[in-house]
Amino acid sequence: MLRQGDAGLHLLALTEGLVKVIRREENGETTLLAFRGVGDLLGEGTTFDSRQLRIADVIALRPCRAVVLEAGRFRAFVESRGLVTDVMRQTLARLRESDLRHAELMTLSLCTRLARTLVRLVHLTTPAAGNAPLLLTGLTQEELAQSIGVSRNAVVVGLQRLRDAGAVETARRAITIRDMNVLRAWAREAPGGL
Repeated sequence: MLRQGDAGLHLLALTEGLVKVIRREENGETTLLAFRGVGDLLGEGTTFDSRQLRIADVIALRPCRAVVLEAGRFRAFVESRGLVTDVMRQTLARLRESDLRHAELMTLSLCTRLARTLVRLVHLTTPAAGNAPLLLTGLTQEELAQSIGVSRNAVVVGLQRLRDAGAVETARRAITIRDMNVLRAWAREAPGGL
């Protein structure tokens, strides 16, 4: 949807779907930076400094709809409405999210990180999620592995533990959240580690 290295001539307001934000390094490696969902602005950082190029790719994980906003008009709108501070707060919140994610990678168990990622994905795709079964589609085990800093095989083990606990069911490129309360409990602290 957006390409790393392109000029920030426009941004997107996501109205439907789920995306991942990845950064490609010169050595060919990719880093999954975040998942974004409905209501998120995509690519707004470069709209305030036309000399900057996009620092990441935004890739749809499922069919998406977005409103395309021209950068100059967006800047003018934000400035005329006194929303610069709000946009800055959102940018700072994303930096804090990144810092928190990095801290989680260093300190929390595999299953806790996996459960927290699944809870975040549920809230991105279904903000008013109760405890009814919810389906997350379009996500690979490799993408989950990248998001929590482990191997794909480790994600397989973590998903098995969450399946055994009754939190999830899995199928090819689909995870059904069977019990959000159990998943949230794992997100707080994984019973028995791992």
